[in-house]
Amino acid sequence: MRRILVTGGAGNIGSALVSGLLKGPENQGTIADNLITGNLNKLPEPSNRWRFVECDVNEPNEVNSLFRENFDYVFHYAALVGVERTQANPLMVLQDIEGIKNILNNSKQSSVKRVFFSSSSEVNGEPVEIPQHEERTPLNSRVPYAVVKNVAESFFKTYQQVFDLDFTIFRFFNTYGPDQSEDFVISKFLKAAKNNEDITIYGDGSQSRTFCFVDDNVEACLKAFYEDEYVNDIINVGGDKIYTIKELAELIIDLCNSSSKLVYLPPLDDGDMTRRQPDNSKMKALLDHPLISLEEGVRRMIDHPNFN
Repeated sequence: MRRILVTGGAGNIGSALVSGLLKGPENQGTIADNLITGNLNKLPEPSNRWRFVECDVNEPNEVNSLFRENFDYVFHYAALVGVERTQANPLMVLQDIEGIKNILNNSKQSSVKRVFFSSSSEVNGEPVEIPQHEERTPLNSRVPYAVVKNVAESFFKTYQQVFDLDFTIFRFFNTYGPDQSEDFVISKFLKAAKNNEDITIYGDGSQSRTFCFVDDNVEACLKAFYEDEYVNDIINVGGDKIYTIKELAELIIDLCNSSSKLVYLPPLDDGDMTRRQPDNSKMKALLDHPLISLEEGVRRMIDHPNFN
């Protein structure tokens, strides 16, 4: 039996990861979340193979208590997320460094074989090249959220070098899904479109992004886990087809048959990069099928009970 800890397991990606892990009968899990942005409703049906612990990983005593159970693997996905939320709470964002240290220190002192970490495209900052490659693209972190993820990646590399603690770093690029909170762009636009309300866009909407449906994200991460791929390595997890934010809003309005209008607000002060696109060659090598298109992913969200 594999004993697995998932921090941030009540979030959009974390809960989907837990559901994927529990499809493996040899896996049993502990889900840790402080429920600031997570929600218990996102968790799988009750099972004797997983338990939930309300826990703030930034508090050392709470993490020490978690690790009284001997884990084989850790997925550290807990973080304060969301552009507006992280901009409004920069000191809370910086506290996440403590959580990273707590997880690593407990992991190196226990039976943990490998730690998986959810980093972010934000570490690239305003990109100097497109697509953004894991090794070749310079890191240009500016805002606290991006700096924390960059610092975290250095921690993981250092703990492997010094303590021989294996890791895999996933750099997530705009993952979306039916359990995403409404302060992320696709879920926010969908809610407005379903209610025929104005869709607000910061700036002129020319910012470009790629989008990854949560099922593709989880499948890639699980394959890296099960197949021992990208050990002590970094992998971009994201789509590769570029859309502007304006095009995204127009697509959602069309798919919802909505009468919503686009309303433009002043640009955000910082943290809203003009473009993002990963080199997702490693991710594609893990998957044996094309990625779910943005149109198909949005349709799945529209049809999901959370949006009805």
